[in-house]
Amino acid sequence: MCAAHNRLADMKRKTFAGGIHPPDNKQWSAHLAIEDCPLPAELIVPLAQHIGAPSVPCVEVGQQVLKGQVVGSAKGFVSVPVHAPTSGEVLAVEKRPHPWGMALPAVVIRPDGEDRWSPELQPADPGELSPEQIVEKVRQAGVVGMGGAAFPAHVKMSPPPEKPIKTLIFNGVECEPYLTADHRMMLEEPERILQGVALLQYVLGVERVVIGIEANKPDAIALISEMCAGTPVEVISLEVKYPQGAEKQLINAVTGREVPSGGLPMDIGVAVHNVSTAAAVADAVVHGRPLIERVCTVTGPAIREPKNLRIRIGTLLSHLVDVCGGLAEEPGKIILGGPMMGFAQLGFDVPATRGTSGLLLLRHEDVDPQPEGPCIRCARCVQACPMNLLPTTIAAYARRSLSAEAAEYRAMDCIECGSCSYVCPSSIPLVQVIRFGKAAILAKKRKE
Repeated sequence: MCAAHNRLADMKRKTFAGGIHPPDNKQWSAHLAIEDCPLPAELIVPLAQHIGAPSVPCVEVGQQVLKGQVVGSAKGFVSVPVHAPTSGEVLAVEKRPHPWGMALPAVVIRPDGEDRWSPELQPADPGELSPEQIVEKVRQAGVVGMGGAAFPAHVKMSPPPEKPIKTLIFNGVECEPYLTADHRMMLEEPERILQGVALLQYVLGVERVVIGIEANKPDAIALISEMCAGTPVEVISLEVKYPQGAEKQLINAVTGREVPSGGLPMDIGVAVHNVSTAAAVADAVVHGRPLIERVCTVTGPAIREPKNLRIRIGTLLSHLVDVCGGLAEEPGKIILGGPMMGFAQLGFDVPATRGTSGLLLLRHEDVDPQPEGPCIRCARCVQACPMNLLPTTIAAYARRSLSAEAAEYRAMDCIECGSCSYVCPSSIPLVQVIRFGKAAILAKKRKE
C-alpha cells in the first residue's frame, strides 16, 4: 500500500519523457557527513580541467606558492585560471596522467603543511559590487560547473543582451546512482548555496528562481524549502528518474519547454547551475576564495569505508582510497563520477579535478560484461532515450562511418546518458558507438 502510494506520488511530480530507473545505491554514503580529507604528500594540479582552452602555467619549478595563488592563467574567454590548492613548493611543471586518459600538463606541488592563504585574496561586500564585478570575481576564482561538466560559470553568467535569462534553475537532483556529494552539501551547507543563489539571481536579473531536487532526498527538500520560505526561490520536488539532472531534461521538467536541437538553454531564456556551483560562487565573491576544493563521494562495494570527502583539487585517487580504509577487494572497475556517465580509469595514479563529483569502485561481479548480441528491434532504447532519438539507427550509421546520415538522425543531440545501453537486452554498447559517431561528425566539420 505504501509502495503504491509512493509510486502515485512520483507520477504527480514534475519530470520529462523517457528515462530509466536504475537502483540509486545511495545508501552507501547518503547518511555520512562531509569529512575533510587530509592533505596528501603531493598534489598534481592539471591545467586542463574545464571545458574550453586549458590554462597556461605561470609558475616555475622551485617556486614557493601560497594557497589560492594562480598557477595556471586562463587563455581566452571560455577558460579559467587554476590555483594552488595549498601552500608549498612547485616540484614540476610537466605532463602527468590525467583522468581524460592521457598525460596532460600539470603543476606538481609539495605541501609545506602550513596551508597559508595568499594575502591577495580578500573578502568583499556583495552589496557594493556591480553585476560585472561579481562575474569577474567568479572568473578569477576559476569557478566551473560542479555537476561534472566543468563549464566556466562566468560564461553562463554573461548571456548576450538579445538572450536575457528569465528563469534560473539550480540543479540539486544528483540523479547519478551512488553519488551523494550534492545531497550532503544541501544538508550541511545550505547557507553557502543560498548565498550563491542570491548572487546569481542578482547578476542575471531574473524573477523566477527554482531549486530542483529529486524526491529521494526528502530531508534536503524539507530543509531548503524551510530556508527559502518567504523568498522568491521556489523548491520543486522532481520524480526519481534518470537522467532527471541532465540540463535539458531538468529544464523540460521545470518549465515544460524544450531547448531547440543544437541550441543552448539561453535560447529559451533559461540558465542552469549546480547547487555546489552556487556555493563556489559565494566563496569566490564573499570570501575571495578560488575553487581549490570540492566535495567528492568515494563509494561502492569495493571500498572499505565509503565517505563524502572535502578534497583538494589535485589529490591522487590512491590517497582517497587510503583515507577511506583501503580496498575491500580488487575493483572490477574504477569510475570517476557515477556509473552512467562517469569515466572509467586504468588505475589510481590520476588526480581529482574540479569536476570530480565521485570515485566509484565496483567489484568484478558488479561489472561482468555480457557478450554483444544482435539488435532484436525491441525499441526499448527508443522508449528510454530522454532526447527522443533512435539510438540503434544512429549507432548503425556510426559503425559504418556514415557520419552524414548519423548527423541527419540528430546524433549530436545525444547527451551520452547511457540510458539506451542500460536497457538494451542485447548488450549493444550504444552510447559508446554513438560517441564515436559524434567524434566523426565533428572531425568532418573541422575539415570542411
